[in-house]
Amino acid sequence: MVLEKQRCPCGTAETYQQCCGPYLTGDALPPTAEALMRSRYTAFVVQDSAYLAESWHSETRPDDVSAPTGVAWRRLRIRQTIDGGPSDDTGIVEFVAHLRTPDGARDFLHERSTFARERGRWVYVSGDIR
Repeated sequence: MVLEKQRCPCGTAETYQQCCGPYLTGDALPPTAEALMRSRYTAFVVQDSAYLAESWHSETRPDDVSAPTGVAWRRLRIRQTIDGGPSDDTGIVEFVAHLRTPDGARDFLHERSTFARERGRWVYVSGDIR
């Protein structure tokens, strides 16, 4: 999927290259928990399982971190962000991700995710499905 000049899948008004692209390529680190959340959503859209694994806390990361195939991710809405700023060590991001299942049904994932810094960079720790 070539996204460089297209609007970023995470829902900002920026292009992929101005937004999540540099995080997925390793050229930059997300400065906030929300930026990491958005980049992880984008990784699901483009099925970048390596980025999903790298951005998952080492103590909670499962053995298999694969983006699901056949899911069409449609839209991300951030509902709430608590802490997770450039000077914080932890943060929470509540989001709703709209999707279409492989059989074409509309669905969504509503999660309250916890993030922390590990070796100076933001990582996903865990999430509670709502």
